[in-house]
Amino acid sequence: MLAVECIELTKDYRAGFWRPRPVRALDHLSLAVEQGEIFGLLGHNGAGKTTTLKLLLRLIFPTSGEARILGQPAGMMARQIGYLPENPYFYDYLRCRELVEYYAELANVPARERRRQVAWALDRVGMAGAAETSLRKCSKGMVQRVGLAQAIVHQPAVLFLDEPMSGLDPLGRRQVRDLILELKSRGATVVFSTHILSDAEQLCDRVAILQKGRLAGQGRLETLLAAEEDKVELVFAQAGPPQRRVVARAELWGQLDQLRAQGAVIHAVTPLRRSLEEIFLSPGAPPASGGQSAAAAAPAAAPVEARRR
Repeated sequence: MLAVECIELTKDYRAGFWRPRPVRALDHLSLAVEQGEIFGLLGHNGAGKTTTLKLLLRLIFPTSGEARILGQPAGMMARQIGYLPENPYFYDYLRCRELVEYYAELANVPARERRRQVAWALDRVGMAGAAETSLRKCSKGMVQRVGLAQAIVHQPAVLFLDEPMSGLDPLGRRQVRDLILELKSRGATVVFSTHILSDAEQLCDRVAILQKGRLAGQGRLETLLAAEEDKVELVFAQAGPPQRRVVARAELWGQLDQLRAQGAVIHAVTPLRRSLEEIFLSPGAPPASGGQSAAAAAPAAAPVEARRR
């Protein structure tokens, strides 16, 4: 049984004031996430990552297609799901502990276990020392940590995180990465969105890359980022500062022999790979958009009518 499954998932919005027309934010997305997997949704801002997560959580409803979580239609497994939105906002006058207790109660954590679970969640996100702090006195990074605590307090089977590293300092980012790996070791499935390649490289078993609501690639990150052309970069010094030269792999040994014959010192030989930017902007892909969420950026997407022509 798959943890998460999207089948031809599509979402259209209405854009415009006087003559609104449908605009496609997510275009027939199909993907599958195995249980116990860390799965990344990658793409520029506006690519459709947040829209996908909201459809899976039934916070919005699809125009067409189907989403399943743990074999059931999306929305049927709410007690086994945890969610951290991209910009969490909570009632300012609650203390951190009170907020997490409230969400633990909503998730049906038994009263006899609630205090222990809340303490565990706050400790795992580095907020144990600020448990009695009012949320209105918390920094953005502290609110992000509390948001993560409420998402894991009931130890969900599937965890959805929308840009979980947002607003965190380097220590906080490390703690979140360690926590995600710990949750995986406990058997949880983690699906998170990001546009930061390093986060995906350190955490993800597999990723899906979105471009303007369409699936551009899916699989292991190292496979998707493999070099399109078999090239390597040479770094060498020859009577001056280091120089760089890109050569075809078939020419590597010849180039090395030539450089050595000229008295050059070889510092590095590095295989080249694609960057995420190259995948986002590859031929046939729609252009990347600016810094908006997928839902907010929907009016900027290509009209549905134009795509049907």
